[in-house]
Parts: sequence; structure tokens; C-alpha cells
Amino acid sequence: MRQAGFSQRPASGFCVWGRMSDRFEESMKIFFRSRIYFAIVIFVFVFAAIFVSPSLGHTQELRKPTPAPQSDGKPAPDPRSNLSSADLTPKLMEDFSTPALTSTTALGSIQSLELEGDDADPIFTREVTRVQWRPADPIDLYIVKPAGAKKPPVILYLFDYPTENDHYLNREFCRLLTKRGFAAVGFVPALTGQRYHDRPMKEWFVSELRESLATSAHDVQMILNYLSTRGDVDMDRVGMFGDGSGASIAILAAAVDPRIKTLDLVDAWGDWSEWIAKTTRVPENERPGFMKPEWLDGVAPLDPVKWLPQLKTQKVRIQFVKTVGITPLEAQQKMEAAAPANAQIVHYDDAAAFASSNSGGKGFDWIEQQMQAGTTQQYRAAGESKRSQQ
Repeated sequence: MRQAGFSQRPASGFCVWGRMSDRFEESMKIFFRSRIYFAIVIFVFVFAAIFVSPSLGHTQELRKPTPAPQSDGKPAPDPRSNLSSADLTPKLMEDFSTPALTSTTALGSIQSLELEGDDADPIFTREVTRVQWRPADPIDLYIVKPAGAKKPPVILYLFDYPTENDHYLNREFCRLLTKRGFAAVGFVPALTGQRYHDRPMKEWFVSELRESLATSAHDVQMILNYLSTRGDVDMDRVGMFGDGSGASIAILAAAVDPRIKTLDLVDAWGDWSEWIAKTTRVPENERPGFMKPEWLDGVAPLDPVKWLPQLKTQKVRIQFVKTVGITPLEAQQKMEAAAPANAQIVHYDDAAAFASSNSGGKGFDWIEQQMQAGTTQQYRAAGESKRSQQ
């Protein structure tokens, strides 16, 4: 008898292969199904890693315990709050309360790198050298020397904020500075030109006036230190020409550095309470903040009115233009009263009178004449005729 459901014939090859195919197909289905499951698991894991972990970390951050209370019972300040540019710059010990390089100011060693040289002009040579002694604050020095002169006298030029160094790229200007055989060194003060970076826009030269004046006065002394290592200028014959904020910095630097023998100053900033109240340099919406006692107290130690009487500089000229609003008339009068006895004071009624008196480069004649001391022939630039110096 045949058992129900079973054939009496032996299974053919096709039947056996069919059964094997069925089993293989089933195995492949299981395999591909497991691959799909595995891919889903990986996707879920990656999704969780990308989107869930940050929020978990944020939750953990929020759950961090508050700082332990201080001895007075108040919680310690959160170091992550109220960040400013000061928190982002390397720490350096520099005393902003004095123009002098005292023991409380620890600047780094002088590093220098010549960026560009130009000796194509027969009257002068020009180089741009980058110096640095403060982290993240390189200073580009434009050093212009009379061609062929050995160790000429040197004059530092520092113009009013926000003047930059573009004029040293002008050949006629460089010829003007060197035609009597003088070397010229130009640079910009702190928070100006290429030195203004990595700061919020609300922080600028006047808002940070204490820092601007102190660091720039320190820089003048460090620049003189650098020049003394070069050996190609006469460090016994150093002068400085300053205009506006540059004149204020020149006063501060010369008051503490006797190497500066001659000063020529134009419309120096000073008498800070009066200057801040009336200068046209300050935007009206910012003026109230600078009138606060704590701000004025911070800049008071760096007031040129305080340092002018301490000048030991041998020769000083101070020029004032009456109608220029950057330095108010009252501030001009206060600085004139504080000037040393040997200072020559020159007044101009207006900008037109000043321009007329100083046209054609005559504005630099006085300082050069004071520094010549009868050595015109010795320091005459190569290529200059005797007649051009008369």
C-alpha cells in the first residue's frame, strides 16, 4: 500500500535539485534579511552618535554643579562668562600706568625680519623690517636712509591716529626725509593700521587709550634698542617728530628715555578730561563712557601735561593750530603752561596758516637744523648737490 502523500517512485535529480534550490533560496533570504537588519542597526547607531550625543553632552553641561561658594558665601565667578579680547590674547606682563620700561614690564626679546629692501633710488635706501617683542603684535618699521651715508643721525616719525605707513611708499616723501643726510624710521602706534586685529570693533585707539599710549611709548624705547643693535645709525643723534597722538607718545617716551635729544611736536593730545569732553576725534555716542571717573583715572598717569615738565630733552618745539578741533584750545593752553622752559612754542591761527608755513616739506626743517650742529657736509646724502642743501 502507498502511504498517503508519498510517491512510490524514487526522487528524480530535478526533484532533489528543486529541494536544494528551495533550501538555498531560503538561506539567502535569511542572509539578506540579516544584512538589512544589520544596516538598520548601524544607521540607528550613527544617527544617535550625531544627533543625540551633543544634546546629551549639553544636558550634562547644564547639569554641572554651580561653582562652590567663596569664603564670603558668594558663588565663585564662572570663568566662562564675560569673555573679552583680553581673554583671547597671550598673557604678558606690561605696566600700562607708566611710559617707562620698569621691572613690572617684561617684554620679550627683540625679534626682527626684513620683509623688503629697495636701493634703486640714488638718493635713499628703504627697507621694511618687522620687529616684535609682544605676542601677536608685530610692528613694521620703515627704515629710510640716505644712500652712501655711514651712521647718519636718525629721526623717528609718528603721525596722528589713524595715519598709516602708506606715505613711506612715496619716493618723493622718502627723498624729502633723507635729503639732508638723515635716516628716517616710521611706524604706527598700537591699535592702528596693521597692528589693529583680533579685537571687537568697540575696542579702538581712544577707547583703549591707556593701553595705546603706554604700549606705544614702550615701543619707542624698544625700537631705539633695536636700532642700537644694527650699528648703521648714530644713536647719539636721535630726534623724534610727533603729530597729534604721535606727539603725545613722543612726549611720554622722551620723558623717560634720554636718548631722544630733539622733539618736534604738532597739536599733541593731552589734558585728558578737557580733551575727551571736547575733541572731535570721539564720536558723540561714545563720549559719555569716556567721561566716567574710572576711565579718566586710568589714563591720568599718562597725561602729557604731567610729563611735559619732566622733559630733559635738549631741544623742543611745540606747535599748536588754534582752530583744529582734535585738540581743544583749552587743552592746548594747559600743555603750553606745562612745557619746559627751553621749549619753543609756535601758534598758528588756522590750518591754512600752518599749511602755508610748512609747505614744500618745510615742516621738517626745524628738527633737522637742530640736529645738524654744523655737520651738514658729513651727513649729506649721496647724489645731492651742495646747492640743494642751502
